[in-house]
Amino acid sequence: MSQPGTGAGSAVPAQAAPPASPAPRQPHDATPSPFRQPRAVWAVAFACVVSFMGIGLVDPILPAISEQLDASPSQVTLLFTSYLVVTAVAMLVTGWVSSRLGAKRTLLSGLALIVVFAALAGASGSVNGIIGFRAGWGLGNALFIATSLAVIVGSASGGFAGAIVLYETALGVGIATGPLVGGLLGEVSWRGPFFGVSVLMLIALVATVVLLPPTPRGDRPESLTEPLTALRHRALATTSVTGLLYNWGFFTMLGYAPFLMNLSAIKLGWVFFGWGVLVALFAVLGAPRLRDRLGTPVTLYGNLVLMAATLAVIGVWADHRAVVIVAVIVSGVFVGVNNTLVTTAVMSIAPVPRPVASATYGFVRFIGGGLAPYAAGKLVDHYNVHVPFLLGAVMVALGAVLLATVHRQLAGADTGHPA
Repeated sequence: MSQPGTGAGSAVPAQAAPPASPAPRQPHDATPSPFRQPRAVWAVAFACVVSFMGIGLVDPILPAISEQLDASPSQVTLLFTSYLVVTAVAMLVTGWVSSRLGAKRTLLSGLALIVVFAALAGASGSVNGIIGFRAGWGLGNALFIATSLAVIVGSASGGFAGAIVLYETALGVGIATGPLVGGLLGEVSWRGPFFGVSVLMLIALVATVVLLPPTPRGDRPESLTEPLTALRHRALATTSVTGLLYNWGFFTMLGYAPFLMNLSAIKLGWVFFGWGVLVALFAVLGAPRLRDRLGTPVTLYGNLVLMAATLAVIGVWADHRAVVIVAVIVSGVFVGVNNTLVTTAVMSIAPVPRPVASATYGFVRFIGGGLAPYAAGKLVDHYNVHVPFLLGAVMVALGAVLLATVHRQLAGADTGHPA
């Protein structure tokens, strides 16, 4: 499907070529590379990588923390719950803060909080202390995540789609390297990954101070209630609840699967590194190709069904380590596709400003991600290791059914005319 300004160049006489030469630079005639960006964008993208490392960083050290701090698996899963629930609730205030401080100051505030609380978590002597400091980490993460997406979208060259690809690349690289860094540092001590993130985030903070120019405050102060009132829009509310259901299954796997594998920290790090590589590849390469071939709605329906099937496989064969390892790694395909397409769809179909849509979606979906690991631990305590993963499979499958109710809006997002 060549564009008139690009494909015709080779078919016309030589003298016609000069007028056509600028065509590749036109945004509608060719897709610019999402990786040719100003230095400020790369500084924020690097900080995104480190921020997203924090999601999977603790996976390889969960069993070690449980053993060395004499904590049950359900207690240890609160490291996810405190982090993600606080992230979710804080999403409601990120727009209010950013519209008053400006994006750069909000980013720096979030980065500074992560630096401090990651270091405090590493210095803590009890699992309850780590849980509490992870909550503070979650506050910084919310300020950073919501604002970083807006900064990248606003500053990146190559348009909205290219900015999303860059953001999801940072997410994928962070998710991929987080467990490996956690495993490598966790071999030395369970404290190592926390101190490692603190140092990396300090570097990101300095880079952001130096490379990101001052950003103005918002055109208008945002109300604290805007992210909640945005849920009145059915398409946004439906997509957000689908995100909650999907994240329930995803974080059940991320938070409890390490306890099923009985591996050392470094071996767990390699397992989740393989998973994260697939997340990155399919977020950046797989998702756009599937969307172009099948469309966003069909791709997401199939993706959610396959993710549900993968969780069901873990649930049925939870006591077979090889099956769990393979299923966890394969799930990276579905996580990567989902991350890119749902983020793009939410930003496209929401009839509210993009920062508000981002905050609304983040609030709802991270509630599911925060509650799921803790619920998984309690379900294992009261029943067995099969139940939380089977419940997660049901949740994700329900997400596919729910998403189908906004099929028209999703299809419209592909054409640039959401209904």
